[in-house]
Amino acid sequence: MVSACHTNVMKPAKAMTIRLSADQAELLETVATVDNQPVSEVIRAAITEHVKQRSKDSSFQDSLKSRIERAQSLLDGGSL
Repeated sequence: MVSACHTNVMKPAKAMTIRLSADQAELLETVATVDNQPVSEVIRAAITEHVKQRSKDSSFQDSLKSRIERAQSLLDGGSL
């Protein structure tokens, strides 16, 4: 089974709202200005890097596998 995130089909963009402290917003805007990029692009790059780093973490992988196994059990008619 291939999930949608592993295909070449692009999903439509999803708008999200985040709340930042004034200090975080100022730092983010500074980075975006210095890098000559939109704030949204800096956020997307940070999310991509965070997910990449988390996916390399063995405890994250163990937790992910456990969640997948529980979900599969539910799909197979089992219980949690």
